[in-house]
Amino acid sequence: QVQLVESGGGLVQAGGSLRLSCEASRLTFSSYAMGWFRQAPGKERAFVASIRWSGDTTDYADSVKGRFAISRDNAKNTVYLQMNSLKPDDTAVYYCAARPLLNYRSANEYVYWGQGTQVTVSS
Repeated sequence: QVQLVESGGGLVQAGGSLRLSCEASRLTFSSYAMGWFRQAPGKERAFVASIRWSGDTTDYADSVKGRFAISRDNAKNTVYLQMNSLKPDDTAVYYCAARPLLNYRSANEYVYWGQGTQVTVSS
């Protein structure tokens, strides 16, 4: 069955950086759009960023635009989320997700999900 495995989370001070990775297996990765979502305690899961199957189209939530960058390496079946200038409000569990071809903001559009990785930003 399809597996998405996130890594790279951790504890970082405000203003710092982290790079999350999500490796897919048993998936025709190059045919899937990938998304990153996050869920903070007591809040709903929220869209962070997405990238089309081709890698030529990306989308970002306003709250992370200019600070986060999504990219993918189809040869490695991996999508990345580079997070810079981190803020305490970025603290959440971060999930990657996959859906065929086109990238969307709605979590309901995504078919496969990873187990999540914790990101904690201290002030």
